[in-house]
Amino acid sequence: MHSDEAFKLELWRYGWEKELVRPIGWYDEHGPRATVQITPDGDYTQTGVRFNSQGYARRPHKQLITAPERSGLYYLHAKGESGAFFSFPWIVAPARPQASLAVLAANINWNCYNNFGGRSNYIHADGLAPTPTLNARLELNRYTDPDHILFAADYYPPLSFDRPEPLNHIDERERITDPIEGRSNCHVAPAEWRFFGWLEREGFDYDLYAETQLHDGSLDLDAYRVLAVSAHPEYWSAKMYFALKEWVFERGGKLVYLGGNGLNCEVEFLDDSTITIHNGPYGGGFFHLQKRGYESRFHIRHESEANLLGVVCSETGLMTGAPYRTVDPEHWIFAGTELNKGDLFGENCLHMRCPGGASGHETDKMSASSPTSARLLAKGLNPDDGGAEIVCFDTPGGGQVFSVGSISWPAALPVDGHVSRITRNVLQRFLE
Repeated sequence: MHSDEAFKLELWRYGWEKELVRPIGWYDEHGPRATVQITPDGDYTQTGVRFNSQGYARRPHKQLITAPERSGLYYLHAKGESGAFFSFPWIVAPARPQASLAVLAANINWNCYNNFGGRSNYIHADGLAPTPTLNARLELNRYTDPDHILFAADYYPPLSFDRPEPLNHIDERERITDPIEGRSNCHVAPAEWRFFGWLEREGFDYDLYAETQLHDGSLDLDAYRVLAVSAHPEYWSAKMYFALKEWVFERGGKLVYLGGNGLNCEVEFLDDSTITIHNGPYGGGFFHLQKRGYESRFHIRHESEANLLGVVCSETGLMTGAPYRTVDPEHWIFAGTELNKGDLFGENCLHMRCPGGASGHETDKMSASSPTSARLLAKGLNPDDGGAEIVCFDTPGGGQVFSVGSISWPAALPVDGHVSRITRNVLQRFLE
């Protein structure tokens, strides 16, 4: 922890309600500002911040917290004497599988978007600038060059998981049914919380894991019937992708993809806390990729993720929000919704960066790489034919895939009856 004032620390569990697990205690020190951390010299976006590695030589200064037995999304609440408040997530996986449903929290994506220390995969991705940026609109090519290409380097320096994540902060008073305000919160942990909490409201037992635990083997897919991912699982290792594909296509696994722009780019683990990102040399933008025959950055190195998900992200519909239109109302996912062909659903959504409906922010569509058995069930009404496409299909090995193709979908779950019912139908069917 880093604080320039005395602070109180509490552990909370974030389900449908926020639940206080226990107070951890008050923290201060005899020396002035001794709770202020010392960060390493140099680019610690690559090395990590290494909190508590300097100045806390005695064991009592280095306190550890034991994870609760119950799996789920936990948050630590830090509140200073002044009233300043900050919260950050803790993904608690089960000691051993408990439920039939495993759920992933997208912590690799969190790391790729985290710019703490001056770098992320979206700012200074190819290396920390030699001098601090004082006026971004005057200094960064992102804003000064009309032909700027986001990803054009041959190599991207590592990004460390060992950094604070301000983008995952949730306000002390925020409830799960409140709108998700701000630019970043709508596609990281605060958005995923809406899905996890909805699962508990609907009575689904689940085991929560970090994405990194699928990579390192801590998550045994064969111990579960269903795997669910949500919001924005954009960055995966090839090991994760092909392990999941084999499970779904050869061993009868069921995949529920409740997000958008997922599995779009490969990351490589250099060790257990550092990754490098394989953005590729073609700019990363949809136009630059597509004119070379690629559907995504993952496609450059391996294959289009549409082979597994049934859909892949494209440029149309970006940064917009809209409801879905029903295409195939006879399909079982619509049971109990009373929706007819052409009816709209998903009008209600908590996503405030791109308001307008459950099809939004970044949207996926079917492509030439989609399995031939993929069936189009609904499509978003986003501009330029950019609506997310909901698909479902069976695999030769007895597996099944359901994809909604929208980052905004989880933010609609707590407040849109049709989105909730469709998702419930899918999980019940896949868990049978």
